[in-house]
Amino acid sequence: MVRNVLGSILALAGATAAVWSPFRAWYDGRHGSTYRIDDLFSGISATKAEVAGSILLPFAFAALVTLVGLVLRLRVLVAVAGLITLGFAILWMVRQAQAAGNLTVDSSGNGLGQGVAMALGGGLALLLAAGLMSGRRRAEPEPGPRSEAPVPTLDTPHERPYEAPYEAPYEPRHEQQQPPVEPPYGPPEGPPRA
Repeated sequence: MVRNVLGSILALAGATAAVWSPFRAWYDGRHGSTYRIDDLFSGISATKAEVAGSILLPFAFAALVTLVGLVLRLRVLVAVAGLITLGFAILWMVRQAQAAGNLTVDSSGNGLGQGVAMALGGGLALLLAAGLMSGRRRAEPEPGPRSEAPVPTLDTPHERPYEAPYEAPYEPRHEQQQPPVEPPYGPPEGPPRA
């Protein structure tokens, strides 16, 4: 129970960081919400994107998967959300390195910004949350006495009484003779006594 609560809090924090990250600076002061999602597959361009078509979309999808995973208490969905977040952040870093020639981190605000760190941290938090959660418990069978006795099958002679060695049902060998039925009292032999 405690593990699920801590894992849920960590997962919500990771999903929040992932969704908030595109609204922070990613590279040279440029916000992540201005990168088109197409740029991740075709290369970074100077064209600015609308928020709905930006890299916010995969992070919002990862947050939705996280919420579904928390409601259903499925660790796998939370882990998938973490992999989506990390995957898209790393893919952006690869494309940005190809476009700029290298990636730099500078204290003056040039190079990688807080948005990338938040996306990577959110993805790692989601993976840690998935590992921390205990998830659903399987329904265990009711405890009962266990017997090691073999289960009888239909092939045992006790289950099929009319097969060998018992060819036919039991019939008595001798018929019992019934005594003749006599009335309990016979007719009177004479007049009643006085």
